[in-house]
Amino acid sequence: MIDGGALAALGGLFASSFLAATLLPGGSELVFAGLLLAHPGLTLPALALAALGNTAGGMSTYLLARLVPRKELPPRLDFVRRRGSVVLLLSWAPVVGDALCAAAGVLRLPWAACLMWMALGKTARYAVIAWSLS
Repeated sequence: MIDGGALAALGGLFASSFLAATLLPGGSELVFAGLLLAHPGLTLPALALAALGNTAGGMSTYLLARLVPRKELPPRLDFVRRRGSVVLLLSWAPVVGDALCAAAGVLRLPWAACLMWMALGKTARYAVIAWSLS
């Protein structure tokens, strides 16, 4: 049974994870680590919600970038174009992660593949944090 305080913390983690994956500044790693230290029994729900929120935030950036009209694409998108959606394994990385999500959207890479690689990379990042705290 999850008490009210822990439930509120999980909700805050989801919101923090979502916002951290958009173009807004912020990081959710400290929120995630703090929650795990305060509630070690919530590792799996926290991991699931952090990964879900962060992936949803990344996909919102991807979807917004798909709305950008396609004209001549800048050469700096060639890195993403050549490697495809697998580059979204790095979507968790500070600074470049948001840019990779946006580039995938502008390039109109397949959404399902982008979702899969993005979720895998973001989940792995939170799993490493959880493992390091255990």
